[in-house]
Amino acid sequence: MRDDLSQGLSDLARKMQHQTDAAAVMELIVSSVAGTIPGAEHATISLVHGRRRVVSAAATGELARRFDDLQESTQQGPCLDAMYQQVTVRVDDLAADPRWPELARRATAELGVASMLCFQLFVRDQDLGGLNLLAHRPGAFTDESERIGLLFASHAAVAVADAQDLNHMTTALRSRDVIGQAKGILMERYKITAEVAFALLAKTSQDTNRKLHDVAEYLSQTGTLGIER
Repeated sequence: MRDDLSQGLSDLARKMQHQTDAAAVMELIVSSVAGTIPGAEHATISLVHGRRRVVSAAATGELARRFDDLQESTQQGPCLDAMYQQVTVRVDDLAADPRWPELARRATAELGVASMLCFQLFVRDQDLGGLNLLAHRPGAFTDESERIGLLFASHAAVAVADAQDLNHMTTALRSRDVIGQAKGILMERYKITAEVAFALLAKTSQDTNRKLHDVAEYLSQTGTLGIER
């Protein structure tokens, strides 16, 4: 391993040791990927609860978040395999890989993702976490990328495990995701802005004496706000 990479990993490990906020640790991890692991252009940390819901706990940008959304909608992908099977998954050419046909078709067409490298980060109760690296060029990741990535992921896993509020962050992420879905339903149905959609959810919560999350979850599951007479 090159001296500069070794020093970079050591510096990152020291920074993560001083963090007690799991969300901050994960943001630090993904923001450091591009300059540390050869070939990586984008990164996301995916969080799976109960082997069902997939959310982005941290991401380098909109493209990485959208990739996690595709994993959620298709319920397949190398990132999920890495988490469920506790293995490192390397994809040299996503478009030609037959293992995840629906994800591959959409990720290449909609996001231009060609190569991937995925690691499991942690398992806690029903929660699984994985570090996912994305690139637009086929064959972007090498054996060196994999070796450095494994070391990077091991540092990251320890830092996340040491953070104090992972359970709180998990709950907050799921709540945010549900509210976002509900807003999207209202925006599409009534052709309103995100701000107006949120205001409608908040008013329904107040009028019915229900929590905002519960109103959003009911709408996402049933398609109604639950105030019809």
